[in-house]
Amino acid sequence: MNTSTGPAKLLNDVTAFKAEITKPVSTTSQLASNLDQLYQAFEQVDFAQYDIAQHRETAPEIMAALFDLRVALRGQVGQWHDAGAMSRHAIKRARDCLRALRYASDIVGELWIGFASLPADAKTFRAFTGPHHNTQVPAALAGPARLPFQSGDVVLVRGRLHNSAAIARIGDIDSQFSHVFIIYVDPNGSHWAVEALIEDGSVIQPLAKVLGHDLGRAIVFRHRDPALAQRAAYVIHDRVRLSLSPQGKHIPYDFTMRLDNDPRALFCSKLVRRAYKEASDHKFILPTFPTRLDMKNRDFVDRIGVQTTETFAPGEMELEPAFDVVAEWQDYRVTSDLRLQDIVMDKIFEWMERDGFRFSETFKIRLISIFGRLSSYLSNDVKDMIDNIIPKVPSNMKRSAVAAIAMLHQTAQPLLEELRKLEADRIRQSDLPMHPREVRDHLERMRQEAGKEIGYLKIPRR
Repeated sequence: MNTSTGPAKLLNDVTAFKAEITKPVSTTSQLASNLDQLYQAFEQVDFAQYDIAQHRETAPEIMAALFDLRVALRGQVGQWHDAGAMSRHAIKRARDCLRALRYASDIVGELWIGFASLPADAKTFRAFTGPHHNTQVPAALAGPARLPFQSGDVVLVRGRLHNSAAIARIGDIDSQFSHVFIIYVDPNGSHWAVEALIEDGSVIQPLAKVLGHDLGRAIVFRHRDPALAQRAAYVIHDRVRLSLSPQGKHIPYDFTMRLDNDPRALFCSKLVRRAYKEASDHKFILPTFPTRLDMKNRDFVDRIGVQTTETFAPGEMELEPAFDVVAEWQDYRVTSDLRLQDIVMDKIFEWMERDGFRFSETFKIRLISIFGRLSSYLSNDVKDMIDNIIPKVPSNMKRSAVAAIAMLHQTAQPLLEELRKLEADRIRQSDLPMHPREVRDHLERMRQEAGKEIGYLKIPRR
């Protein structure tokens, strides 16, 4: 009988969870049931019962144990997939479990640094650096302090804007990541990020610059076939390099999010897909578990230009069986904000799907969508709104997409600010943040009080 208390009990519970995850399963229904139970257990974890706040010195050990549990869960996905047990429900529940475990780890990290927040004019640590146990590495790969990136490594990241949270939650995937790119190491040993950006299309940038771009989270994934990974990096680097040459044709961002064979436009995940597809002579095709976009209310996805019901969202990399986690990083000074943004976006999309809310443009939003950054003759509040939401509007971005992102930001921001106040109050009272379910409950009360209009979201008249 387990009679441990406090942090020791939490560590014992994590060990028990790991034993449950690694149990063999033989049927789709059995796996779905097991993951349902695990998710409910993870979701119900309340740190107050473990006296974590009174034992901060145990935080690094707990963070490492929770990371190890996430790695163990990922490690099972390939086996479950090979056994034919990964139903749509099981896929969703596996993602849900990863999300709940990551939130738990974030909260422990926030406690470890005394709930310090990032100053308003400061940037986050460069990804995979930081003094607060920011980077976790699987035990099998632990070694030198400097992370040894390799050609073909795929890096999944999360920015700090609301549109990053929206990308992470698009479709039937509830991820915590919004962008993905592939690393190319040239013959001189220089490290490059090959990526497709909304504002610039397909580009090649120094890896250090990309990792220093005010990120909140990042994970490095490595394909188990190093030769294929190197070919993938070379192929896509060469393709994008030629497109950026005087003789080449620029590859714009693909807002349709279609997984077709047209290479003339790429979005971030499609670039990674194309790299591995071409390098393998079309034998290795990402993703294994595509994102579905078959929601009833397509108001937002139609506005931003999506023209498909199935795509490759960045967060799909979390469950890719052929890739291993090399390292995971987060800046605990911003993870509270990321968590609150995630839940706000969850609720906004839920309200659209469940209650029929749709975005409703105003004159100011229409001006923003028409003029973009070319707005020097508009009022200062409009210019500030544009700069905060879309720093650079690409020529192939639809007016409706600019409007949708602006309305999303302006709807989410007041909700986030309200939650920040509640979070600060809770930390002062209990030395612990709000549980995610409390955040969801509060947002639901706010929506009920708002009636048929919240921010730029309205329920259309029948």
